Amino acid sequence: MGGGRDFELVVDGRNLIGEGPTWDDRNACLWWTDILSRTIFRLTWPDRALTTFPMPRRVGSLGLCESGRLILAFEGGVFLHEPGTDRFDHVATIEADIVMNRLNDGKVGPDGAFWVGSMDERTPRRATGSLYRVTMAGAVRQFSGLIVSNGLAWTQDGKTMIHTDSTARRIDAFDFDAVAGVIGNRRTIAEVTEEQGRPDGGACDTEGFYWSAGVSAGCLNRWSLDGRLVASVAMPCPHPTMPCFAGADLRTVFVTSLRSFGDKTDLGRYPESGGLYVGDLGVSGASVARFKDL
Repeated sequence: MGGGRDFELVVDGRNLIGEGPTWDDRNACLWWTDILSRTIFRLTWPDRALTTFPMPRRVGSLGLCESGRLILAFEGGVFLHEPGTDRFDHVATIEADIVMNRLNDGKVGPDGAFWVGSMDERTPRRATGSLYRVTMAGAVRQFSGLIVSNGLAWTQDGKTMIHTDSTARRIDAFDFDAVAGVIGNRRTIAEVTEEQGRPDGGACDTEGFYWSAGVSAGCLNRWSLDGRLVASVAMPCPHPTMPCFAGADLRTVFVTSLRSFGDKTDLGRYPESGGLYVGDLGVSGASVARFKDL
């Protein structure tokens, strides 16, 4: 596997919390969000044209729809949105009454549903979060007891779902029924140290491994589904938040990052923290489905 030298800064966005990179194969562009600035971004590739879209509320994560719209995880609910317009169509209200929580990481699964989790924003954080499965019929809670729901990804065959709890530093795997959209057989495959890299966002490759952004260690970690750390790739930024396989062959890798990780970020040494990076991990990624909104 390559090292951090293989990654270059492509957008010096200095995002406060850059998250949720999502590849749009129909339009050859990458979408992502800066949660705290209430902005989503679109980067066409490879011409690198950047467009920003201010949002009325914080967007924790996003996905693509079969209709061409985006599905957005706002604070307290999920909406469909046509970028460049003022229209937001309500899909589901989620935890609007839990004032200490907000929606965080989300991704469309092989079942065409949007899976999204919540997190506690207090300090110290508590296990008030849950994971939800969202369809056009609404949201159904899958399980609770999460501190920071994160890291959603599916293997290429759609039979395994990966989920992390960042604050608990735990990576879990689930059996996944892509027809019914049902999870089962939850098992913890790794308990990760801060030095290895607290597990943030993730993505699966076509060889059956899970790539986790080690937000506390400036790296991308490649985990086997039996819990072995088989590779660790250093990033040129201290706090990567999520990898995304992109491009026509899903071999280009984009990585978002955040600006400051508590008081542990030396912005003099890393002035481009919060940027978007691009590189190559030497493997292609598992494809990501679109939300069934039609």
